[in-house]
Amino acid sequence: MTTLTIRRPDDWHLHLRDGEMLKGVLPETARHFARAIIMPNLVPPVVTAKDAAEYRDRIMAAKPDNSDFQPLMTLYLTEDTNVKDLRAAHEIGLITAVKLYPAGATTNSASGVKDFKNVRRQLETMAQIGLPLCIHGEVTDPDVDIFDREAVFIDTILDPLRRDIPGLRVISEHITTKDGVDYVRENKDIAATITTHHLVINRNHILVGGIKPHYYCLPVAKREQHRLALVEAATSGDPHFFLGTDSAPHTDDLKEHACGCAGCFTATNTLSILAEVFEQEGKLDTLEKFTSLNGPAFYKLPANQDTITLAKGDPVTYPTKIDTGAGPVTVFDPLMPLHWRVT
Repeated sequence: MTTLTIRRPDDWHLHLRDGEMLKGVLPETARHFARAIIMPNLVPPVVTAKDAAEYRDRIMAAKPDNSDFQPLMTLYLTEDTNVKDLRAAHEIGLITAVKLYPAGATTNSASGVKDFKNVRRQLETMAQIGLPLCIHGEVTDPDVDIFDREAVFIDTILDPLRRDIPGLRVISEHITTKDGVDYVRENKDIAATITTHHLVINRNHILVGGIKPHYYCLPVAKREQHRLALVEAATSGDPHFFLGTDSAPHTDDLKEHACGCAGCFTATNTLSILAEVFEQEGKLDTLEKFTSLNGPAFYKLPANQDTITLAKGDPVTYPTKIDTGAGPVTVFDPLMPLHWRVT
C-alpha cells in the first residue's frame, strides 16, 4: 500500500497553552486535525464557563487563515466547581467534557482535586446530564513509586469511583500500562486515549545513555511490555481506544532545565508516526478507527466527513524545532525513519 485515505482525524487530548505559545503551536494541529479536546490547565486554570468562552475566543483568533479547526472546550474540575455553571456550560454546548486532575499529578495541576469526596456532587451531575469526565489517572501519594501510580489509581480511585457513580462516562486519558488497557476492556462506559509518544518510547529512552528531557512526560513512559500492550490496543480497532496526542509544548529552556517540565510535542509529525507504527503491526486498516472514528463515537459526535490522504515514499523530514513567540519548541523525535506523509 502506497496511499491511504481516511476521514479527517481529531485529537482528543491537546495542550495549546496561551498567548504567544498558542499562536505558535496551533497551526501544527490545525493543519491536519478537524477538532481537539483542549486541556484547561492554564495559569490560572479554566474553571468557569466564562473562562472557557474567553479561552475559546483566543483560540479562534489564533487560527490560521481559512482554517476550520474546532476547539472542543473543557472545564478544570476543582472542589469548588459550581454545579449550576457546569450544567449551563454543557447545555449551551460550550464545553464537551470536564477534566479531573488529582492535585499535583502533572503540569499546572496544583488546583486539582485533593479529596474525591468533595467533587461527588459535580460528578453525579455529570452522570445525570451525560457530560464526559476526562481523568488524569495517577495517584500522587509520595509513597507510591512513579511507575506504579497509574495501576494504583485504577484500583484505589477509578474503580471505586465508577462503581459509586454509575453512568458516569469516563475517558481514562493517556494510559501508559497494560493495567490501563485491561481495565478499559473489562468495563463499560469507559474509554481511553493513547498518545503518539507512548506508542514509540519506553522508559529506557528517557534514561539510558543520559537523561533525555524531550522524552520526559507525565504519565512517564513505562516498561517495554506496557508499550507493546498500548500498541496492541491502539491498532486493534477496539472502539474504546482512540487518539489523544497529549501534545504538550514547552520551550526548550524549560525542558532542558534542572527541574525540567513534562511533555512531548508531537502535533507536527503525529500522523506520520502513527502510520509508521500501524504499518509495522500490519494494521493500517485500523488507523482510521483509532484517529477518526472511535473518538467521535464515544463522545456521541458525528465523524468528520472530509478526508485526508497519506502517501508512502522516501523518508519525511520534519523540523527539529518550531519557533514560537514564547521561544523554540522541540518536535518529538520518534527515533525511526518516517515514510508516510499527509499529502
